[in-house]
Amino acid sequence: MTDFQLGRLLRAGTTGFVIGCRVDQLDAPSLGALVRVPQEDGYQIYGIIHDIHIDDDGLVRQLVTAESVDENIIADNRINRNLPLEISVLAVGYEYYGKIFHLLPPRPPLSLDIIYACDDSDICRFTSNGRFGYFRHILRNKDIPVGEIIAAHIKIAAGAHRAAGSNGWQSAATQELITLLRDDYPTLMGVLGALSDI
Repeated sequence: MTDFQLGRLLRAGTTGFVIGCRVDQLDAPSLGALVRVPQEDGYQIYGIIHDIHIDDDGLVRQLVTAESVDENIIADNRINRNLPLEISVLAVGYEYYGKIFHLLPPRPPLSLDIIYACDDSDICRFTSNGRFGYFRHILRNKDIPVGEIIAAHIKIAAGAHRAAGSNGWQSAATQELITLLRDDYPTLMGVLGALSDI
């Protein structure tokens, strides 16, 4: 497992959590990426990024109304200042003493816990466990752009599986989505439309 620290936990519940990090870390995670939060006693929580939000502050509000802004000021604002950046994560499973479950975690992570980005081996281990049970956590959430999140996640996970020598994961994932959404035609069309763009 990698030790690429993504940020620290701001707030959490059993269905998801929000990470706070610096804006210069923004190039590391992306929409649909899998993250993990190690806990004590062989327990760790997995989640999928479903939103990245950059808040404004007083200086940014003033700068956007200026006629021209010097590139040095923009660079200083992005690099040297602590811009508030929040990454929202949907909980999709957990691991307990080496066994992965695609169920909601029994307890949420705690404030200021460190969140790590999953590497290819983490992604393959989590996504190849069971029969895509974690998809239901994404599909039942009507407050997020389900098709876009699924497509972004499948693109990332399929790349990890291809790097590991497994070329059939994306096809199996797509077939499972079709099965899960067979009675929800509008969502199915949205998901398949987004998948066609990857």
